[in-house]
Amino acid sequence: MEKIKKLRTQTGAGMVDCKKALDEANGDIEKATEILRKKGIAKAAKRGEREAAEGVIKAAVSDDKREGYILEINAETDFVVRNEKFQDFSDKVLQIIKDKKPSNLDELFSLEMDGATVKETLDNLSGTIGEKINISRFDILSGATVANYSHSNGRIGVLLSLDSASKNELAYDLAMHTAAADPRYLKPEDVGIEEINKEKEIYREQLKKEGKPEQIIDKILAGKINKFYEEVCLLNQEYIKDDKKKVLEILEGANIEKYIRYSL
Repeated sequence: MEKIKKLRTQTGAGMVDCKKALDEANGDIEKATEILRKKGIAKAAKRGEREAAEGVIKAAVSDDKREGYILEINAETDFVVRNEKFQDFSDKVLQIIKDKKPSNLDELFSLEMDGATVKETLDNLSGTIGEKINISRFDILSGATVANYSHSNGRIGVLLSLDSASKNELAYDLAMHTAAADPRYLKPEDVGIEEINKEKEIYREQLKKEGKPEQIIDKILAGKINKFYEEVCLLNQEYIKDDKKKVLEILEGANIEKYIRYSL
């Protein structure tokens, strides 16, 4: 039943269809999702729907807008996440990352914080609050212009870098777009051939079920893959502030070097 519920949440399919797909997939949720998609019952599960955790995502940039910092800290309940001590701890850890620029979590845990190490302070806070608290991940991003954007009370955070200096407003708008649109890749060239082939296989099955003639399926597939790129690639997405343009068309001569998107 738990797997059926999870599959329903991810795909929006009915209980009977979910049960049949899970039986066919021997209980594998990913395979069951693919089976439902081939039958035209479900859309691809979004990454955010597969990542359920309580916590907070903090993000910031340096004063010169050339470096950004992002951090995820988790707790067991939303009640603890809203706790002032938890939020204060999260802000302090982000500041340490900004000041000391650790290269990994082990290095971060060993840094000084409030007269102890970050790890010791974390353990003390966990003991005081009575819940497991964990620093899950952090990243540091550099570029000619770097912007950050936080959304949904710290449940989504984005860093984005451009290769052109002094493009602060553009970088911020693109970070906001990335938070809302949830691209999985920067550009089509970043999508692996295995994923493209899997999408083609799914679309081909859907088109056959619709009764489309074999000789025109390949032509339709090309359009389907382009539409797939528009969904998953940042540069190909419709820009959220002007849906008549693609992100690629509003870059003002700049290039997006990299983005980092965290979602709870």
